[in-house]
Amino acid sequence: MQSLGGIRSWPATWRTTTASMTTTTTESVRKVAQVLTVAGSDSGAGAGIQADIKVCAARGVYCASVITAVTAQNTRGVQSVHLLPPDFVSEQLKSVLSDFEVDVVKTGMLPSPEIVEVLLQNLSEYPVRALVVDPVMVSTSGHVLAGSSILSIFRERLLPLADIITPNVKEASALLGGVRIQTVAEMRSAAKSLHQMGPRFVLVKGGDLPDSSDSVDVYFDGNEFHELHSPRIATRNTHGTGCTLASCIAAELAKGSNMLSAVKVAKRFVDTALNYSKDIVIGGGMQGPFDHFLSLKDPQSYRQSTFKPDDLFLYAVTDSRMNKKWNRSIVDAVKAAIEGGATIIQLREKEAETREFLEEAKSCVDICRSNGVCLLINDRIDIAIACDADGVHVGQSDMPVDLVRSLLGPDKIIGVSCKTQEQAHQAWKDGADYIGSGGVFPTNTKANNRTIGLDGLREICKASKLPVVAIGGIGISNAESVIRIGEPNLKGVAVVSALFDQECVLTQAKKLHKTLTESKREH
Repeated sequence: MQSLGGIRSWPATWRTTTASMTTTTTESVRKVAQVLTVAGSDSGAGAGIQADIKVCAARGVYCASVITAVTAQNTRGVQSVHLLPPDFVSEQLKSVLSDFEVDVVKTGMLPSPEIVEVLLQNLSEYPVRALVVDPVMVSTSGHVLAGSSILSIFRERLLPLADIITPNVKEASALLGGVRIQTVAEMRSAAKSLHQMGPRFVLVKGGDLPDSSDSVDVYFDGNEFHELHSPRIATRNTHGTGCTLASCIAAELAKGSNMLSAVKVAKRFVDTALNYSKDIVIGGGMQGPFDHFLSLKDPQSYRQSTFKPDDLFLYAVTDSRMNKKWNRSIVDAVKAAIEGGATIIQLREKEAETREFLEEAKSCVDICRSNGVCLLINDRIDIAIACDADGVHVGQSDMPVDLVRSLLGPDKIIGVSCKTQEQAHQAWKDGADYIGSGGVFPTNTKANNRTIGLDGLREICKASKLPVVAIGGIGISNAESVIRIGEPNLKGVAVVSALFDQECVLTQAKKLHKTLTESKREH
């Protein structure tokens, strides 16, 4: 596989999200995550560079632009396309790449082989971390934006350099010489064939798949397929969905996400924006644009959380009965757990009145935010929304994960309890971020809780495509045996009694954190 200098190197430093832009901070430099979009201009502003810039702004990333073509288009269709001279496209590329520290380049409309050539030349001279290729060929309204002459240079020169390509089924078919793609099985076959052309990852979008009750995208990393499902949204406002998805992937990569996480966030972002915008009316044509700035209009349900799988390392789950037994408030319990090393908090309060629980949850959210720790609410979606928690954890008998996702939006964290491989697979399909698996050992915190043991935990980990946190009867005496199973997606342990049914939460948290750290180091 070819390489463009540093195009395949990934960041050693993770970025953090601020209220305005996503940055990496050193003692003297504040580095803003940056995307460069190389695409056509849409006079109607629903797609092209206009959509790309809006997406990146919505995701907290700076976006520069290089225009390859100017279109006259609106919601009724594309009336005219004017290609810019390749030399002028090259001047734009040099101007931006020689000055800005671009993290990711995203391409859209590349209307001629000559423009692709100048893009490749400039990326060779000014390497970036990642290249996202959206092989735009036909507009949503059916207007041809790139002819057959582009296919050869795409296949031979551009795709081998891409970190990910995001064709829809029509574009995938064109790149593969017109093969039939009308089923999910054929999408999987197409993704595999496209991967053989050189990109590291392939996402074949199935929004136009005939006879499909939901929206299915197929992601292939060269080894495994992942089917990303979401409900199909009935709306005319679908103009620019492909540009939006690819730009959101680019923005998440610029912030330091891995590829699969970036793709999942992007799909959720598009789904949420489409649903929010399904009834708006802009223009009189058949394909209207949608609103990228849901976050400005509904910020309560759209705050970006910064969950990483390693946050599951020491997962503290509060218990109202234990807090009463030791005469401590939930706020004091959370403070002590965080000070002792808890990396994520779940509020599981079964006995508190709703109003009382909400006020306590708001206080706990403030504490967690000030310490950079995510806070989840057990079961209570209403409380999570009202206190702006980072997410929720639900059980198999609670609200379904896909419905929770539709209520919370794309950025909130959703965990789900799983005892079987089938449940773990369903959690992935429904859009969960992690699974909690147990009870690993017998526990008194839940009645009639069937234990799965270490062997059952191992089986769940092997079957799960999501990070796993072990739960159930885990404490200082047996935490090492849990970590020792050695499954790479087992990221930590969740504890209740081991912390909160103790006289000093702080002391026990410190001891458990030390035990986990030493066990992880040894195994």
